[in-house]
Amino acid sequence: MKPLILSKVGTFCFLLITFMLTLGINTRSIASEGDLSFPFNSDSGKYWQYVSDRVMGGVSDGQVNLEQDGEIYYARLTGNVSTRNNGGFIQLRSGISFANSEKDGKNLQGVRLNVRGNGETYEIHITTNDRTYRGDYYSATFKADFDWKMIDLPFNKFKRKRSNNTKLDAQNITRLGIVAYGREYVADISVSTIEFYY
Repeated sequence: MKPLILSKVGTFCFLLITFMLTLGINTRSIASEGDLSFPFNSDSGKYWQYVSDRVMGGVSDGQVNLEQDGEIYYARLTGNVSTRNNGGFIQLRSGISFANSEKDGKNLQGVRLNVRGNGETYEIHITTNDRTYRGDYYSATFKADFDWKMIDLPFNKFKRKRSNNTKLDAQNITRLGIVAYGREYVADISVSTIEFYY
């Protein structure tokens, strides 16, 4: 199957995903399973956006393709990350909201990814509605090995960019990004499923 290019420039608009919307799975099955699962599918290009440091004068170059391996769809972020011109990132991101996600008195506790890559370290960046400046976000790192692997990232392990005194609250989340960041390297990471768990 020919890969579907999601976007190579940062002008591709993305859709806000609310708690009641899913990507290819209905809300009843999510409620019965407990966690919120967002697998990639043939429609996922509408929900995600490619962005690089070129929006701020950097020179990193990359792209995102929606690819298929048997029954599995996945987003593949590839490119060259450069720190020249104060740059240093390429990313795949989407708007998301869990404002009404509390269930049985519990809030979401973390995010789980099914990923594979080229053995490099990547980051998840989470933006919240209580940010104090444009570049304010929470982040956590993970390694993407050559074989598919589920990675668990509890929210209490996320660090705020300029302050370690604030805990990430899932109900404040407004955007999530899978990011190749911060150093000169070749990026190649695939993500097939993103889950949020209680």
